[in-house]
Amino acid sequence: MDIKTASSLHRLRLVSAPEAVSFLLLLVCSVLKRTTEFNAVPVMGAIHGILFVVYVLFWLDAWNRTKWGFGTAALYFALSVLPLGGFYAERKLKREAEDAVIASRARREGAVNA
Repeated sequence: MDIKTASSLHRLRLVSAPEAVSFLLLLVCSVLKRTTEFNAVPVMGAIHGILFVVYVLFWLDAWNRTKWGFGTAALYFALSVLPLGGFYAERKLKREAEDAVIASRARREGAVNA
């Protein structure tokens, strides 16, 4: 895995958890708007919208660089629209990056001919 591919996966990983948190906060704000006088939906909606757009841009970049199949790319996109999906995506991307580092070190040391 080259440095640009690793960077694109790292960026996607970094934005996935904040995007998930903003989605959950937006859901909470929506409930509070309906049940109380508290209305933070316009602010939380804007924050979540920006994070979602950033997530989608980073997802497209990662898909382009990693050459994921349609199923993998669709999974990462679907995780962005599920309330807790961003946390799962972050963990999965972290594992993928660690596996890539291990494989890279093994190739460098000549342990694996891949």
